[in-house]
Amino acid sequence: MSNAYNRPEQLSAELRQRILDTAEKMGYLGPNPVARSLRTRRAGAIGVLLTEDLTYAFEDMASVDFLAGVAEAAGNTQLTLIPASPESSVDHISAQQLVNQAAVDGFVIYSVAQGDPHLEAVKSRGLPAVIADQPVSEKEVPWVGVDDKAAIAPAAQLLVDAGHRKIGILSIRLDRVRNDGYVSPERLNAAQYQVQQSRVQGALEVFDKAGIAADTVPVMECWINDRAHNLKVAKALLEQHPELTAVLCTTDSLAFGVLEYLKTVGKTVPEDLSLTGYDGTQFALARDLSTVIQPNKLKGFKAGELLLSLIEEEYVEHPIVLPTEFNRGSTVAQLRGVDKDEA
Repeated sequence: MSNAYNRPEQLSAELRQRILDTAEKMGYLGPNPVARSLRTRRAGAIGVLLTEDLTYAFEDMASVDFLAGVAEAAGNTQLTLIPASPESSVDHISAQQLVNQAAVDGFVIYSVAQGDPHLEAVKSRGLPAVIADQPVSEKEVPWVGVDDKAAIAPAAQLLVDAGHRKIGILSIRLDRVRNDGYVSPERLNAAQYQVQQSRVQGALEVFDKAGIAADTVPVMECWINDRAHNLKVAKALLEQHPELTAVLCTTDSLAFGVLEYLKTVGKTVPEDLSLTGYDGTQFALARDLSTVIQPNKLKGFKAGELLLSLIEEEYVEHPIVLPTEFNRGSTVAQLRGVDKDEA
């Protein structure tokens, strides 16, 4: 009977089906997974740790693509989502309990802050782990991601080349301490979410080379990355800075917040405002948003593949830096009264 469940390739399809039918009549539903895990010392599952509410994993399209990639790499290995709310990322006891209770053989740590207690809990548990995106500074943990500072440069340069000089930046969470609103230079420099920090700093470097001083570029932070908060921060930026002719966003979700706000006031992109995003999600490309395309699904696949190799104690090459593209799109227009040669 064991072969029917554990090694079906050793039986003919007809014999295996007869065994399964007989077992069902006897009330036997198959091997006990708990007992199996005790024998093998394997849970048969990998965990994906993200410091977001569970709904985020299904609503944020970049995360959806990432998780699809991890699932593809996992194959028959179960995938366990381990969501931790952003507020819990300062609670060491809760973080330790959450990580210790996860019945997994290893962790994909998806985009958490530097110094996050969940990351420390994973490291202290001693199971194989892979970091996707951030933190970048954990050199002892294998890492998969993109060069965010370089990746965002084409988006910033497109705005500069179109003659824009009054540009605002919208960013999602930069630190574990909550902030909804303006980002000071000090907060940006000390940011614990290094992906967003790199994107903002990368854009500011491009602007600086074009003569646009950083202190003239308003940067606003959206601590919770969902539709309601994206709309709220877009409204705050554009109402407090009506002089802006362009907005650079560090995610496509923020760009959609800008689009939604503009619709409420009867304005359009790029006629009234030029706009760029970041992620290259399906919806963004369908809208022909000017956006950085990062390989979210491939990133998830590589992270899952790398983790499974570590679980099997195989040698792995890391870090893995994936390529990005830039979709020029149709949401950036030449600033009126400025010729391309003058920009």
